[in-house]
Amino acid sequence: MKTPYIRRVARPIFPRLLLALAVSSAALARADDLSELRQELEASRAAIERLEQRIRQLESAQAAPAGLSSETVPPAGAATAVVAAPAPTSSPAARSAADAKLDIYGFIQLDTIYDVNQSDPDWKDTLRVSKIPINCPDDAGCGKDGETVFGVRQTRIGIRGKTPTAIGDLNTKLEFELFGVGVDAGQTTPRLRHAWAELGDFGAGQTWSLFMDPDVFPNTIDYWGPTGMMFLRNPQLRWTAYRGKGSQFAIALESPSSALDTGKIQDIDPEDNPLSIQSENNLPDLTAQWRASGDWGHAQLAGILRSVGYETENTRNGEPSGDELGWGLNASTSIAFGTRDKLHLQLAYGEGIASYINDGGNDLAPNDDLDGAEVLPLLGALLYYDHYWNENWSSSIGWSIAEQDTSDGQFGSAYEGARYGNLNLLYYPVPGIMVGGELVYGELELKDGSEADDTRLQMSFKYNFD
Repeated sequence: MKTPYIRRVARPIFPRLLLALAVSSAALARADDLSELRQELEASRAAIERLEQRIRQLESAQAAPAGLSSETVPPAGAATAVVAAPAPTSSPAARSAADAKLDIYGFIQLDTIYDVNQSDPDWKDTLRVSKIPINCPDDAGCGKDGETVFGVRQTRIGIRGKTPTAIGDLNTKLEFELFGVGVDAGQTTPRLRHAWAELGDFGAGQTWSLFMDPDVFPNTIDYWGPTGMMFLRNPQLRWTAYRGKGSQFAIALESPSSALDTGKIQDIDPEDNPLSIQSENNLPDLTAQWRASGDWGHAQLAGILRSVGYETENTRNGEPSGDELGWGLNASTSIAFGTRDKLHLQLAYGEGIASYINDGGNDLAPNDDLDGAEVLPLLGALLYYDHYWNENWSSSIGWSIAEQDTSDGQFGSAYEGARYGNLNLLYYPVPGIMVGGELVYGELELKDGSEADDTRLQMSFKYNFD
């Protein structure tokens, strides 16, 4: 590659200038009389004038008419041939940065709730069925029925990005909400929903598990949603192996986790020193999904294979320990009726898949003989209908169930099943704004047959921005 003209010219100039300045500085340090100092200053001034003249020549060359290369601008008066220069191009990285597009979106939501019965105080902003207290006064939330709750924890913000690259568009998504869970349960705390990047057929980060179908979530306003729905945002590596007209197939390796019930195994130590049993996950979960869609709606079939394990924390080599094979199938669909109405259906069944259900259940529990563990069967289902009365009004009605088999190695307080339902009326005065009310009901059942339920009235105010 030829050295640009301005660089080739500037190279001999700057050393001369530095030399001139160095000579001037040395002269100032050594000068014994005024005449010698004047001579050195005149020499420096002459060098500076020559440099300024050369800079003016370079500026004139750069201001030449378009189409002339800066390397071919001739001295004044010389005969020349016009040579077309190629248009300057930026690097691929620079073009990608310049063409990248970002989209900020989200909504502000206020939920006002009257809880007719009781619930765990850390989950008062939503009806999570597994958090309904039964064994009072020991369970969290035992107390007087009736409570008013105001909260903004459903509020959400996200950033979508699209960046062109030499091998295709890089699509990214970063999204947070304010609904704290885990150690932040009950707090209005930023919580990561999605951190996802997809380039061509490959994706990496955290987003919806392939084992779930986010599009069967009904148009309801209670945060937690149907208890029997397969629902998990999971860190994963994904490959969409096939994309066709109206259908696709994808597989993924997903982050493993185990919902473990230690049950009666805690009582078998003869010295009254309870074993510290904890979950162990040696292999990633393997998920796969086939999906077809069209004007009629969509249908999806997903499957999962996983290793569900346990180990003992306070014994040599982690014994007793073990692992079992978990598996599951999830069939779901949303069928369009008219221009906007939809019927949502899901039926899922498997063993050791409770980590992927929206609420409740265990993957692994002690077996009947308390000498090992077994994976627990689980069924999850939902049926909802979204109806739009007109452009400004909509309603959703539906029911969801979760049923789990238990083992003799579990206590009577172990989760066995739940029911959940909604009925609402929502109003959209203008696009992007929603005001609506909803009746929510949930019922929890334990292994020993004890039950409790909760009923809620919720009014929400939602304001989108994008």
